[in-house]
Amino acid sequence: PLLLQSIPMWQSNGVLGLQSVVLYSLPELDGAIDTVVMGGLVGDKIALVPERVRKVCSRLRGWVNLRKTPPADRKVSVMLYGFPPNVGAVGTAALLDVPNSLEQLLKRLHEEGYNVGDFATDPDASGQSLVAALAICSENSVIAGGSDKMQDAIEKRMERARSGDETVPETLAKPGGGMAGATVLGKDLNFDELEKMLGKYMAKKVRKSWPEKERGPGMNTKGEMVINGLQLGNIWITVQPLLGVEGDPMRLLFERDLTPHPQYTAAYEWMRLPEEKGGFGTDAVIHLGMHGTVEWLPGQPLGNDRQSWSDQLLGGTPNVYVYAANNPSESILAKRRGYGTLVSYNVPPYGRAGLYLELANLKDLVNEYRSGKDSRSDLRDAIWGSCERAGMTADLPYGFSVENSEGELDLSSVKVEDFDAWVADLSNYLVTLEERLFSSGLHTLGGQPTDKELLSYLNAYFDDKLSVDELEEVIALSHEKQTRTESTNSFLSWLQSFADNFMGVDSDVSSTEISGDEPLKEEALKIVELLKRNTEEMDGVVTALNGGFVAPCPGGDLLRDGTSVLPTGRNIHALDPYRMPSEGAWARGQRAAEEILRQHQESNNGAFPETIAVTLWGLDTIKTRGESIAIVLSLVGARPVKEGTGRTVNFELIPLEELGRPRVDVLASLSGIFRDSFANVVDLLDDMFERASIAEESPDMNYIKKHCLDLEATGTERPAARLFSNPPGDYGSMVNEVVGNGDWDETESLGEIWRGRNTYSYGRSEGGGGVRSGTARPEVLDKLLSTTERVVQEIDSVEYGLTDIQEYYSNTGALKKAAENRKQADPATGSKKKVAVSIIEAFGGSDDEVPVKDVEDVLRMEYRSKFLNPKWCEAMLEQGSGGAYEVSQRMTAMVGWAATAEVDNFVFDQAAERYALDEEVAKRLQKNNPEAFKNVVRRLLEANGRGMWSTDDETIEKLRQLYSDADDLVEQVASSFG
Repeated sequence: PLLLQSIPMWQSNGVLGLQSVVLYSLPELDGAIDTVVMGGLVGDKIALVPERVRKVCSRLRGWVNLRKTPPADRKVSVMLYGFPPNVGAVGTAALLDVPNSLEQLLKRLHEEGYNVGDFATDPDASGQSLVAALAICSENSVIAGGSDKMQDAIEKRMERARSGDETVPETLAKPGGGMAGATVLGKDLNFDELEKMLGKYMAKKVRKSWPEKERGPGMNTKGEMVINGLQLGNIWITVQPLLGVEGDPMRLLFERDLTPHPQYTAAYEWMRLPEEKGGFGTDAVIHLGMHGTVEWLPGQPLGNDRQSWSDQLLGGTPNVYVYAANNPSESILAKRRGYGTLVSYNVPPYGRAGLYLELANLKDLVNEYRSGKDSRSDLRDAIWGSCERAGMTADLPYGFSVENSEGELDLSSVKVEDFDAWVADLSNYLVTLEERLFSSGLHTLGGQPTDKELLSYLNAYFDDKLSVDELEEVIALSHEKQTRTESTNSFLSWLQSFADNFMGVDSDVSSTEISGDEPLKEEALKIVELLKRNTEEMDGVVTALNGGFVAPCPGGDLLRDGTSVLPTGRNIHALDPYRMPSEGAWARGQRAAEEILRQHQESNNGAFPETIAVTLWGLDTIKTRGESIAIVLSLVGARPVKEGTGRTVNFELIPLEELGRPRVDVLASLSGIFRDSFANVVDLLDDMFERASIAEESPDMNYIKKHCLDLEATGTERPAARLFSNPPGDYGSMVNEVVGNGDWDETESLGEIWRGRNTYSYGRSEGGGGVRSGTARPEVLDKLLSTTERVVQEIDSVEYGLTDIQEYYSNTGALKKAAENRKQADPATGSKKKVAVSIIEAFGGSDDEVPVKDVEDVLRMEYRSKFLNPKWCEAMLEQGSGGAYEVSQRMTAMVGWAATAEVDNFVFDQAAERYALDEEVAKRLQKNNPEAFKNVVRRLLEANGRGMWSTDDETIEKLRQLYSDADDLVEQVASSFG
């Protein structure tokens, strides 16, 4: 029960502040799961909520029954994902090879005694085939025919695959389609049947949100909800239903009581419904990969009640959630709102970008220029021409003229020292590009890394501190130690060892002793041994399905957090929110803020910015221990005050005399997870802004006070509100959904969507300790946006860069656009002033130096090192349908960035050449995932149509033909239900 919060406060706001730490954060450090609010304060006494007590009992009963049921009799559901729709996303998850992971999971379950049909014994059985079949069942035309016709649709595709039809995944041409006898198991339900499962109260809410003419996706032609999946013995594999707002994301803006659509609710209810009542009767569900949507459904932000949809749909079913180890932020929602017992999986190996094509040629020219003494002038034109072909002149601005009076290229007038200095910068930049890391491929659950993959992890971790030869020596040593350990497991080996010891013989002397830099090599050896324990990921799933205890472990990634995040296969958790920012984060945050201000002054004639918007996200806050919080404090001119135990209790204002500059106003843009997980930090920040707004200081030296006085003059309430986010219990800007379906006109509209989703102010003065958890204050937000001159965003890991996921442009980019929308147009040019974006790669630098880069520079660097890089391209092509989907998603993100910031023309040029106009690559993409390839071409045409990319008519005509062919292919695949 809640000891620090009343029941009415929980019912209206969810679990808040210190109570959330006591109830969730601290117990989770010890591996706690399935936390349920059983009651709370009524006056000065504790009262229980009977319905919540029953919920605790139902969850306990689920785990006890699971443990008591023999593995051979356990019924297990495996939930895959397939959103967004129509882009080849079925059977994908972040950083995870889902088809192969599914295949290995089924084989392991067979070894543990589960009934998986013939899958584990059929030599032709394939996870790719299962995913291909599920993708067929997810097509609208197939769903329209109902679940009864889905088996026939799959078998028709098998026949086409065997006949050599290239429009069908070739994996279905295997004997039995590679499905090992898997058959469709499903049900078509009407609303009356759904009401019996949901209950009248929740069914009434669904009816209200989704009337008969707008029932959402997953409906057949009779208006019934289609539930489907593949059955292998006692295993049912299905695709999580779509959220239902993909085609109309703006519904979430205007319908505050929107529920999941009928088929979504029916799928989970039927999965749990006992077999004797016509359902599958699952004993447990596995959500395979990061991440699904059930934990994001409407309901309490923290501390589920009976009206929370994740609470309703999961019921008492044990939820084993396989989740990426490097995302402790979003995993919190899976654990707390989705009752997930987390089992972490590792990130894929890292690769170094290297240089390719024109960049490799440019490096040779630069080296020749810098090493030569004679005829260096002859190389100037060659270097410049190579730079222009590679688009590098945008990466490295030059301070000299390269044209003569007639506008022709002429480098002869450029001073030698100026050109030499520029070439030196170019050389350094090429080295940076060459050594830049990226995530190579996808991870297979429980897969032990190869020697090559171990080397890539170690190389990324140690950089140049250990040579490749030394790293290979460590890997060889680990193998020898493992062999020795395995051999000593036998009694005879132990007896021999005993005899050797008795005779004074050292039986452990071998060539495996470490030489050279002992501490670093010892650390490397430890990392190798921990990485080899990736196999424990599958052990974690099995343990959870046995109703056992999955050991806890902090979430994070090896490069930033070190060995504390290994081995994987653990129930990951976050950190104590009362200890942020940490000492290291405070040091780095101060350096970052100083560099942000220095760069701004440098480009604005020495002027300080009046307002800077800082994004505060749960993930980067957890992984950096609060660097972004430290940046906010440093910009305002404040510092953390900690008590003797190390807990942060206050953010005190630094006197202006000591600060030596104006206090910069800050618009803090909170993600929904940060808002819910770090309520104590939100309250402390809110208190700090309130005190700054009334400090006895001149408005000319305190921009917070200056802007508050402006707002007070207009009668605006709570002018010191500075912490803005989505409405209570809601998440996301919805900008990525709008960009994904192409339903937007002007780029300005994307900024307004962001603004409409982020008008709620949070903090102590917004009822954090009172009666409400957030208040819409659009007037204050508009004022802050109008004065914002710069946006700050941290990137916390190599795996998720600006260009890798949709969230960065849909939040940071759209925030930038919202601020620009409120700028006055320059009378001379007619254009509005641009808002700069500072990017901090939190996985680089040191406490003494924190790199801060402009967003355009980071975009160029990321595109060159990853998306346009043949090494990255090949790594994705080797991953089948999942890899093709990764390519497709990055193409969509490129359009998002071009709409909210700037993407250079060369990026679109080279993306078109790499993925669409290269016949071999295009053929492989199309073969792996026709819908993903179609989306790649579609985005290129969209970019040209929206004026983001300029190219010749011949290229556009080729792309149009490719799109027409791809569209025909997708339609052909789905034709005639099979």
